[in-house]
Amino acid sequence: MAKYPVVVYGASGYTGMLIMDALIDQNIPFTAVARSAQRTREMMAQRVVRLESATYEIIEADHSVESLTRAFTGAKVVCNTVGPFGNFGLVAVEAALKAGCHHIDTSGEQGYTRQVRDQFGDLYRQAGLVVAPSTSYMYTFAEIAAELALETEGVDTLETATIWRGPRHSAAGVTVGSTASIFELFRQEQCYLWDKKLVPHAADASFELVLPDFIQPVFGLPWGGTSLPVFFEQDARVRACISAVGFYDNAVMQFVHQVGKKWETEYKHMSKGEQDAVIKHMVDSTTPVMPPRERTTIQRSVDVAIGRGQLAAVRATVHGVTPYISTGVLQAAAAIKLLDNEAAKRGFVSASKAFGHRYLLGFLEQRGLARATVTPL
Repeated sequence: MAKYPVVVYGASGYTGMLIMDALIDQNIPFTAVARSAQRTREMMAQRVVRLESATYEIIEADHSVESLTRAFTGAKVVCNTVGPFGNFGLVAVEAALKAGCHHIDTSGEQGYTRQVRDQFGDLYRQAGLVVAPSTSYMYTFAEIAAELALETEGVDTLETATIWRGPRHSAAGVTVGSTASIFELFRQEQCYLWDKKLVPHAADASFELVLPDFIQPVFGLPWGGTSLPVFFEQDARVRACISAVGFYDNAVMQFVHQVGKKWETEYKHMSKGEQDAVIKHMVDSTTPVMPPRERTTIQRSVDVAIGRGQLAAVRATVHGVTPYISTGVLQAAAAIKLLDNEAAKRGFVSASKAFGHRYLLGFLEQRGLARATVTPL
């Protein structure tokens, strides 16, 4: 049973520790939940900033609804980082509901987001609770940009791009969990929103993103479709939404695209167990260890939303740094609103719709993590 109001589930992982950083900065007591208390204690001592000033406890729990319900009970908010969410996420969502907690997570997987909406959205709403997937850099920054674009009267169509830079010629800087989630996307249908309906992308879909922020085009992918088309599917303002993801280094994204093609030809018809083995090999070979803490001189991002209507046209851009650190800060910002009972909506909801895109942007701006511009077209 949790002693403190916020639970960080997956506390020994890279993102979990960054969420704890942000909670400590806001003087919010928390309960760290993980499979191994010893490993969590060791990793926190190495990685969590200002730990000596924190009020916290560590609880061990298995990844089962029963064990997690016991661990979450007594808290108000669960911050879940345990992915790939398509494999593990729904267990924690169910456990948080049974424990009477709001649930926010760091997912970006469209298939999982749709499952949360369809299986738990009404149950959370009836319980007066929030379940907000994708409360993280991916894709809250792009959603903030989209909401800024929608402030222009007449905009009903959105095109968004999430572009990130890590170390040159390398995928280093991406966590083990994120890498696993990336390769899991090959197993899922990826959709965009068109005329208020989710429509599947072609299996080999890609984009050449031409933006004023870059001299050369950026090679992008649907990245599973992203969570944004799902969040905007029931939004009366929006008729269409298509999203893309790219790295500054095109070679990395082109490599992922080639792996996706290979999946379609060689791995798609394998059994799940065989596919699991393929994905594990990919993760182990590309991301063998936890990356170092991000640096603002290296990890930078550009998230763009172009909004159009019959005559309206606008571009909203959010420039950012250190996406994983920003994710921790977004989780803390969401937890503050939930602890103060200030969520605008209940049930299945996006971070921007629950907590306000201007509030989240301001929270990031105050910490030097984001800067937004809006330009009429």
